[in-house]
Amino acid sequence: MSITAEHGNVIMAKAAPSPKYLPLNDRLYSYLCAQRSHASDPVLDALRKETEALGDPARMQISREQGTLMTLLVAAIGAKTAIEVGTFTGYSSVCIARGLPEGGRLICIDESVEWTSIARKHWAQAGVQNKIDLRLGSAVPLLQTLESNLVFDFAFIDADKTEYDAYYESILPRLKPNGLMLFDNMLWGGGLGAAAIDHPSGRAIDALNRKLAQDTRVETVLLPIADGIQLCRKRG
Repeated sequence: MSITAEHGNVIMAKAAPSPKYLPLNDRLYSYLCAQRSHASDPVLDALRKETEALGDPARMQISREQGTLMTLLVAAIGAKTAIEVGTFTGYSSVCIARGLPEGGRLICIDESVEWTSIARKHWAQAGVQNKIDLRLGSAVPLLQTLESNLVFDFAFIDADKTEYDAYYESILPRLKPNGLMLFDNMLWGGGLGAAAIDHPSGRAIDALNRKLAQDTRVETVLLPIADGIQLCRKRG
């Protein structure tokens, strides 16, 4: 708080307001996760447990509230077609597919037969396997050879960070006006905003964040959910 003088009078200046955000702790995060629709979900809970048994790779699994958000967004925009780059064990794809209507279609792209075999099992348990078209292989070539008539209402990107911009440029022309594209890990573990970033993935994410903020083709906001989600709407 500062004190200034005006015509002999002392004026107490108000302190500048603090930035409006909350640091999370385990207690608050548990509360946050519990206060959402379908917080207890047998299929997703079993999938999370099986993925956590993989050890270190389990860190690639999206968070619970992130999955719920994606189901909500897919349903809210009335999406009928979606694409996901980076499926892992299938948590995000179950959430996306659940937001699609009957007859909706989700293309999943991933390189791992092992991890997507876990996904396939849980797609069946969730009853969404008929909505999902899994394509195995390297993402960039697969995106470049998608059928010419394919367009999407929704896209989720969660694969090789150094290729995020390539995924973006491949998918954006196929995204319908007002369609949504979400990027995961866009706060890169809290390592962004520093003077220098010495990791290729961190530099790639930082560059894309800055590009998206200035890209007139989209409207975007970086959300502090999980490890950061860039939510982009393609302009009409």
